[in-house]
Amino acid sequence: MTQPVILFSGQGAQKIGMAKDWCETSQIARSLADKADATLGYSLTEIMFNGPEEKLTSTSHCQPALYLHGLIALELIRANVPGFKPAAAAGLSLGEFTAHAAAGTFSFADGLRLVSRRGTFMEEACKATDGAMAALIGGDEEKIRELAAATDVDVANLNAPGQIVISGATEKIDAAVAQAKDFGIRRAIKLNVAGAYHSRLMASAQEKLAAELMETLITVPAVSGTAIPIVANFTAKPVTSEGEIRSTLTSQVTGSVRWIESIQYLVNAGHTTFLELGPGKVLAGLVAKIAPGTTVISVEDVPSLETAIEALS
Repeated sequence: MTQPVILFSGQGAQKIGMAKDWCETSQIARSLADKADATLGYSLTEIMFNGPEEKLTSTSHCQPALYLHGLIALELIRANVPGFKPAAAAGLSLGEFTAHAAAGTFSFADGLRLVSRRGTFMEEACKATDGAMAALIGGDEEKIRELAAATDVDVANLNAPGQIVISGATEKIDAAVAQAKDFGIRRAIKLNVAGAYHSRLMASAQEKLAAELMETLITVPAVSGTAIPIVANFTAKPVTSEGEIRSTLTSQVTGSVRWIESIQYLVNAGHTTFLELGPGKVLAGLVAKIAPGTTVISVEDVPSLETAIEALS
């Protein structure tokens, strides 16, 4: 099998029990989990393994939890598949930080601190604003952009053909949902989220994260010895400089996640095999809609890891 592109999950994929079976059966997993707890100064793994749900789903906890889960999965693949070297990497929103850590852009600990603070900054922005999000199903992108402009909301996620998410002030999202059918959109579903992610309402979080990124040691993946191209959400293209890494990771806090274009870029570059490292199979479902005929192997627990090792060996 050709070397796959690794994909990392975004917020919403978390679930109680994530990485627990790995940590119970693998010293590699347990060591990385212990390092995470020590770095953060509290037991992230206790929240991951046992919840409660409300605590795990809080932005400040779920983001580092998904980062840790994705990197444990990667280390277990590396330990069990000789010669494994990803062809490229990408991540959905928060997952882009995990992809950078996987490529060596920044250290495990620095990346963990970044996503922890990112989650806290976004949580603070949610509490300071009255924001919401809605998924628009079965709509044309151009018409959705017209709806967003008409109701003064932002296009947050272009997840898959016919699946686009808008974000903004609650009353404006409500208006967009009410008017969706007028713009030829089959369904509009208001999402159960804490605020307006990937919208201008996250501006305070973006500003704080920019300052954190300026203080973080960053190495361009192409020259770090790993040579794993990272496709950025904000540009849907690989990043090629320290400045571009900082700017794309900053801009995606209020900018659109261009996931459709990101996957299309990778497929057009000749990649047809993807390895999803994260709870559930959300990314596998999106990739199947964007690029039918590609292969996605999802890794979230011991059984799926064993299946992946067999497929990759």
